[in-house]
Amino acid sequence: MSNIKIGIIGVGNCASSLIQGIYYYRDKGSEESIGLMHWDIGGYKPYDIEVVAAFEIDRRKVGKDVAEAIFEKPNCTTVFCNDIPKTGVAVQMGRILDGFSDHMHNYDDKHTFALADEPEPDQHEVIQVLMESGTEVLLNYLPVGSEQATRFYAECALEAGVAFINNIPVFIASDPVRAKRFEERNLPIIGDDIKSQLGATITHRVLTDLFNKRGVKLERTYQLNTGGNTDFLNMLNRSRLLSKKESKTEAVQAVAAQRMDAENIHIGPSDYVAWQKDNKVCFIRMEGKLFGDVPMNLELRLSVEDSPNSAGVGIDAIRCCRLALDRGEGGVLYGPSAYFMKHPPRQYTDDEAYRLTETFINGTWGKKPDEMPDYRRRQRQQAVSER
Repeated sequence: MSNIKIGIIGVGNCASSLIQGIYYYRDKGSEESIGLMHWDIGGYKPYDIEVVAAFEIDRRKVGKDVAEAIFEKPNCTTVFCNDIPKTGVAVQMGRILDGFSDHMHNYDDKHTFALADEPEPDQHEVIQVLMESGTEVLLNYLPVGSEQATRFYAECALEAGVAFINNIPVFIASDPVRAKRFEERNLPIIGDDIKSQLGATITHRVLTDLFNKRGVKLERTYQLNTGGNTDFLNMLNRSRLLSKKESKTEAVQAVAAQRMDAENIHIGPSDYVAWQKDNKVCFIRMEGKLFGDVPMNLELRLSVEDSPNSAGVGIDAIRCCRLALDRGEGGVLYGPSAYFMKHPPRQYTDDEAYRLTETFINGTWGKKPDEMPDYRRRQRQQAVSER
């Protein structure tokens, strides 16, 4: 089978882990597939992915081969595969717009953007790169808060005729108007805001669902995250966090037995700690009531390397998009979006999202949401029947 040709927007830590992973699993077999949710998706293995285009705005990366750029500062993620041959693909200057926060100029050269002096491409030039490179799937790894820049690249994907994976909390797949345009062009889209393989939000969701299933009333909860990569540095600008907080909060609210008042739930990035680098530390506290209204609380500390934690999810999302392209399916991929993303157009529990993704991979379900089981409706019907 031919390789899946991808384009990448933002050659940061997440892109570095993704590309390292493609080569890391190249010499391995299915029995050595530690860290992957799927070894085979539609006949495509983790290494059947080829980067053919990349866009950046940092002068330390623009113009360099992708294989070199992923190890340039301010990238600081774990290097688990440094034997990456030259790709022959040079990182191109991207469109800046709101793709970085002004306050990051105040930090030293190790931790911030060093803006390139090259002229920014217009929409026609980006579209031309995507088409001439043969890009099939475009991945968005821009910093949180890049609303204008994300919409710019989503539009480029539409015009170039490529699938789109929106890994950040700017609402593209979950915006009915924009999602409809991908459906009209018969182009797959997965979004929005990628979940980690085993990160803070997915853990918080599973625990919230567990409270629900075990009849424990969840009254208050928080999730506090700290990290030292440029993502956390970028998020010190609180004005860029509106969609991020909404995405993470809704991911947990969606699986709660009943929605909590805003004052009783706090989920979001908390602070930047430079020496943590790409390691993210999460603190979760949940307070509730057991049988007889007896109070309980749970506290959890989770420490993970942030970018590799999302890379395997990205590899699965890429292969699901290619599978949809092979089948001639366009529009939102609802099952994979619910399983891979925090803010999909339609929320399901992670168990349900997993089953929907498996049936998508197996080709046994329709892509329309009204063709899929409604978790909330089924839950209500079950409650009524039990009465």
